[in-house]
Amino acid sequence: MPITNHQLHAPLRSTPSSSSSSHSFSSKILLLLTLLPVSLATIAFILQWRGGITDPATLLSPPGSLHFPGMDPSPLSPVSHSHSDCVKLGRSSSPSFPYYHNWKLDFEASLRPKICVTTSTSAGLEQILPWMFYHKVIGVTDFLLFVEGKAASPEVSKVLESIPGVKVIYRTRQLEEQQAKSRIWNETWLSSFFYKPCNYELFVKQSLNMEMAIVMARDAGMDWILHLDTDELIHPAGAREYSLRQLLLDVPGNVDMVIFPNYESSVERDDVKEPFSEVSMFKKNYDHLPKDTYFGMYKDSVRGNPNYFLTYGNGKAAARIQDHLRPNGAHRWHNYMKTPNEIKLEEAAVLHYTYAKFSDLTSRRDRCGCKPTKEDVKRCFMLEFDRSAFIIASTGTEEEMMKWYNEHVVWGDKDLKLKLLRKGILTRIYAPMVIVQSLRESGVFSSVIASAPTLSKESFLQSIDSSNSSRAVASVSLPSRKAGRTKESQATVRKVLDIESSSFHEVAVPPLSPPGVDDIDLSSES
Repeated sequence: MPITNHQLHAPLRSTPSSSSSSHSFSSKILLLLTLLPVSLATIAFILQWRGGITDPATLLSPPGSLHFPGMDPSPLSPVSHSHSDCVKLGRSSSPSFPYYHNWKLDFEASLRPKICVTTSTSAGLEQILPWMFYHKVIGVTDFLLFVEGKAASPEVSKVLESIPGVKVIYRTRQLEEQQAKSRIWNETWLSSFFYKPCNYELFVKQSLNMEMAIVMARDAGMDWILHLDTDELIHPAGAREYSLRQLLLDVPGNVDMVIFPNYESSVERDDVKEPFSEVSMFKKNYDHLPKDTYFGMYKDSVRGNPNYFLTYGNGKAAARIQDHLRPNGAHRWHNYMKTPNEIKLEEAAVLHYTYAKFSDLTSRRDRCGCKPTKEDVKRCFMLEFDRSAFIIASTGTEEEMMKWYNEHVVWGDKDLKLKLLRKGILTRIYAPMVIVQSLRESGVFSSVIASAPTLSKESFLQSIDSSNSSRAVASVSLPSRKAGRTKESQATVRKVLDIESSSFHEVAVPPLSPPGVDDIDLSSES
């Protein structure tokens, strides 16, 4: 067939061979892009494999830093150990917290500032150890533990005494006689709390222990002192690193006291067993919220309870160790010779895990000698919610208490939670949970329990005598309250008060509730 002129000038079309070449090139590109990340991941895995090539970064690590508690099987089996505290604490031994060289978390002598935490406690190891080692992780160097009850038992105290940087002080007759001579009994700032039962008695006891702790901390070369309960954790937000040491290092030298506003735990279940590891939701403090948000959402936040917080709302404080320092109740410090220069932190807080367990409510039944009536509980408890909790714990059945607990403590309304989280009233804080869980999984708690010496009854009694005999003497000793207040002792006190300006005897700061709706007008004027 003859070829026409039109066929000679027809447009060229792609041939099957050129299409196949383009497809082959695309496949090669895709294969390269797939193999590249897989190869990099394989190289990274080989470098991190402990049984293979040595990671160059480990060559710079100090000797022993690769061996962290939990990397080897713990000598303490949670199944074989009989103590209930240890069953909760001796768990997994996975190496998920390799930040320190050993479980003791002891610090170099040159590390500054040196921070001391003091507490008065009757708790067991299941509460004290997570509380203590969490604070060790964030930079606390020393602990002064005034113990009684379960905390003073041989199986608990022997463990506490074996931990570096921990001083255990037992509530013996010798201690009570020494504290009976404290100058506090002859001063006015704490006198309204004297000779009252339950919470008032505890408040006085805490103040006397804090007075003694100041002297002990000063003799130990501490720079700062805090008083915390064992259901409270410092949350050092706002520092360059998650460190209380770094936070206090950045405080100006002319500041005497640092106030940590408190956040309150907001539990979402009624079966929480280990609050530090299970609770992540907290209600923020008034000081960390816009006033219009706080008062605008007040009714939703309270949920029918007496106040915005279940318990106190005035935070805790750290004080710089210096001459004439004294406690001003469990929440503050003061100075006999001047008004302290204080600052309130805008981001850091003390996390208060209050009523976080159902047993925190049921245990109220056995406290104090008060009758479970609205009038009589005022003698024993300072805060309204504590009074209500004592009454239901003393009069209700198990079912009634659980119902009350879910209505007043547990945050079960998902829509309300979401609303308050969006408004900033509620917030999520995970750092303490992660730290405590990691400490437990790394075998820190089981290691300290396993390494504690076994004490006989005689050795235990000698340990108490030794601990209390080495205790520092309180700053000023005046006639004992047990001896009665004679005219002579009153005259002596009056001379002391005349020397020191009355303005420096500020009344002790009790646990106070946050502002209520009645304070809206007062707040707007300030």
